[in-house]
Amino acid sequence: MKQNARLVKKMKPYLMVTPALIGILVFTIYPAIKLIHLSFMNTNMLNPAASKFVGLDNYKKVFARPDFYKSLSNTFIYTIAVVFLITVSALLLAVWLHEKDSKLNQLVQATVFLPHVVSIVSIALVFKWMMEPNFGLFNFLLRKMGLPTSSWLSGSSTAMACVIAISLWKAVGYDVLILLAALRSVPTSIYEAARLDNANKVVMFFKITLPMISPQLFFTLIIRTISSFKVFDTVRILTQGGPNNATVTMVYSIYTESLMSLRIGYGAVYGVILLIIVGLLTVVYFSGFSKKVFYQ
Repeated sequence: MKQNARLVKKMKPYLMVTPALIGILVFTIYPAIKLIHLSFMNTNMLNPAASKFVGLDNYKKVFARPDFYKSLSNTFIYTIAVVFLITVSALLLAVWLHEKDSKLNQLVQATVFLPHVVSIVSIALVFKWMMEPNFGLFNFLLRKMGLPTSSWLSGSSTAMACVIAISLWKAVGYDVLILLAALRSVPTSIYEAARLDNANKVVMFFKITLPMISPQLFFTLIIRTISSFKVFDTVRILTQGGPNNATVTMVYSIYTESLMSLRIGYGAVYGVILLIIVGLLTVVYFSGFSKKVFYQ
């Protein structure tokens, strides 16, 4: 009996994590392996028996297409812009809200966070109407003020900027609340000691505030980078990758290749490349930036 009790006690931690491990295997590991497998196949969805192994042929054809490099560059432009703008905006807003605690700030917090809980589909549809070139709200206001109108989502030079701006408005509130909670957990005694040493606000921000909230900042940086590389809903609703492929991204290319054109192998190649890029960036983040994270 004692031996059985010891065995149960020893196995209990493994049994507790088994459901999570099964979920990871079924919904993460297996799909990744299947994705790599499909990238080497010419898959026939109507007749699976006709599917055949083509080796690196899918990769060669995808790498020879100009639209692949366009979607890749658009994805990097979108990710760099969104991650930078959201991180900086969230940090500045969080510091401002932390220093000025009032009822107005509580209203601002709720207002900033509200877009995060609203469906991106609803947000995109509303902005798509407001940015309509002929009858949209934005151009209506510009005409009333005597200013030149913009093509917004219909112009190749402005479409990506509009998508980035909408993503910023949607996501910044989440990062603000995380960083604001981190700021409120910093002991006030540290700032009091710095003031006794005649440290100004700029010095305290870079020497105290940033190091103390670096774990939360590192977390938001990784989450925001991964989510930006996976952008799809915003592009699908606002621009469908247009105009002239100005906003086409890697995930949207996976959608068009796999579901619209039924080229499963090509879509899988896009997916594998995206998987490699995100994996490499995660490794770079943890090997480089994690060393500068200060844990209390």
